Amino acid sequence: MNTRSPGLAVSHHSTAHRVWRAWPTWTLSALVALMPLSFAVEPGIKALPAALLFFGGLALLWRAPARQAFRVAAPVVATAVALIALDIANVLWHQLGWRPLDHAAHVLLYVVVAAVFGRQLRMTVVWAGFSLTAIGLGAVCLVQHYALGIIRAYGLNGGGSGAIECATLLLGLALLALVQLLHARPGSWRWWMHGAGMAFGMYGALLTQSRGPLLAFVPAFLLVLLLQARRSGHWRWCLALGAVVCLGGAMATATLHGAMLGRFTTIQQEVAGFDQGDPDGSVGARLEMWRTALRAFAGHPLTGIGIDQYADYAHAEIAAGHADPSIAPYNQPHNEYLRARATGGLPLALAVLAVFALPLRYFARGMRDPDETIAATATAGLAVVVLYLLCALGESVFYRVMSQSFFFFLVLGLALRVGYLTGLKGDSPAPATTV
Repeated sequence: MNTRSPGLAVSHHSTAHRVWRAWPTWTLSALVALMPLSFAVEPGIKALPAALLFFGGLALLWRAPARQAFRVAAPVVATAVALIALDIANVLWHQLGWRPLDHAAHVLLYVVVAAVFGRQLRMTVVWAGFSLTAIGLGAVCLVQHYALGIIRAYGLNGGGSGAIECATLLLGLALLALVQLLHARPGSWRWWMHGAGMAFGMYGALLTQSRGPLLAFVPAFLLVLLLQARRSGHWRWCLALGAVVCLGGAMATATLHGAMLGRFTTIQQEVAGFDQGDPDGSVGARLEMWRTALRAFAGHPLTGIGIDQYADYAHAEIAAGHADPSIAPYNQPHNEYLRARATGGLPLALAVLAVFALPLRYFARGMRDPDETIAATATAGLAVVVLYLLCALGESVFYRVMSQSFFFFLVLGLALRVGYLTGLKGDSPAPATTV
């Protein structure tokens, strides 16, 4: 009676074998879920998830599913590779040494990491990790503003200067949570979790009082709602959600005692001051930096002044009396398009435009797929691209490491994910939704 039956032994062996085969999937999924949090913290341990995913990506580059995903997402990957190549060429042309290639190295890192998205992942874990990160970082901003009295919350990395980066990351996570909320069953735990992620992400970003990311978020948010309403036909539900969010945003802004409204109402005053020769305030300083960047581009239209050389150029212009001293503290012009034109000339400016334009086209095509999982993944990618495309008008989103890493990690990864799911659908009659 104590002898184990053959059937039980086989069953136990089969279960152990399945568990052993599943651990890489769970591990990689957990590492992907941790990546946005790793961007937002200061300690050196933040590099561990990226390093592990990099080696995982290297191992997967030669696997057939990853290669197929890269082929499908080739237009998106090509823009990142072109950006890397132009940065290297610019640094060599201007003989700047290797230091300015830090940003290009980060982009290359996420090209490799993207291969992880070209395999089976537990996407429930990934999306949950993103929303939980939004909840956690949003809570940190709440504590900083209301308990510690910090006027502009900045999250866990970068001090006061990190407010803009924190806002961009939080709003990107809020958009991802919104997409998952719209595809979750109402009242389920996923629905509540992603709803909380969206709310905490938006409110945490509001507490940073960063005007550029907040202004860019509004059209991206409305676009996601409109596209989902058109696809699902649930216009009433999407309009109701939009109304609730707008009302909540108005009430949240009112709780800031007019500080946020004051930052918006001073824009016109600062623009008028700039027109009168007084670039006072952050808006006036931005306009002066933009004028300086355009002057740099006019003098060096093909090769630019060199990657990361804007600060030196601006200081030289101040010394020559061609620029106002108010821009001396800034090392980039707070506009990604103008930064690319000034530092890398026309080739780099076109590459930055392609980094936004080609992923937009790619994800827009993916959104029309009849498979709901592919469409939702493409919608998430599209939302992030639109957020950055608009935010780049007032911020150098690829100069700041946190925001640059967040963009390329998500856009390249989601592009490969769409390619992987598309390949699965082509190879099997089963829908990609089951993966």
